[in-house]
Amino acid sequence: MKYENGSDIFPAWLLRQIQKYVSGKLIYIPAMEQKRPWGETSGYKRYLWERNHAIREKFSAGANVEALMEEFSLSGETIKKIVYSKEEPLLDYQRTLSSAQNYARAGKLEDWVHAYLLTDGHNKAFSDGLKLFERTFYGPAKMPLSLFNRCCGPEEHMKWHMDPIWWERRVEGLMHTLQAVEDMPPLIANYTEGRFELNDGNHRFEALTRLGRKEFYFIIWVTPPDIYQPPEEEHV
Repeated sequence: MKYENGSDIFPAWLLRQIQKYVSGKLIYIPAMEQKRPWGETSGYKRYLWERNHAIREKFSAGANVEALMEEFSLSGETIKKIVYSKEEPLLDYQRTLSSAQNYARAGKLEDWVHAYLLTDGHNKAFSDGLKLFERTFYGPAKMPLSLFNRCCGPEEHMKWHMDPIWWERRVEGLMHTLQAVEDMPPLIANYTEGRFELNDGNHRFEALTRLGRKEFYFIIWVTPPDIYQPPEEEHV
């Protein structure tokens, strides 16, 4: 297999991160796996959860391992593993605050964030960017809207400029939705260098502001400082 010089492939800042772990050695970087779309296996996950839940209930009611082996066509070791292990909650992704809270309680808030971004959030690029480094996620927590500023909108100074007509239609539609639906998904923001940057939910943020809301639920993510250092400017 032909090898490539890392300095010809990776940007300088990323190469420095790799050199912290390996330097001057040949390494093999496997090709990315083709992951199944989110939700493709959710039906099977639900089946397993419901099956294992039924096994635990029957065992608690007095059924022995041999009877459960016969009924569910499973080995004795599998039955024992099911009945003696802690039952984890069934986490069905939904585009809701309560779904995000369920994932957070199970210690899988990051999973909810990526599930949201890859489906309802329509932001695969953001999801991919989050996966580049280790991140820590907090929330969902109710926080004052005054701590945050939009980074996208029709204003010229915005980082992400939006068409004014499309922006207004989207915000007005969300204002009606927010008045009718309580279980809306949390907003997602990054905390760095003493400030919050609103990454996802700018339209909802504007709709909430116009409705006079003072607080809403946010998921905050941070990058540990020892994991990532911003790229340094190259001087020629």
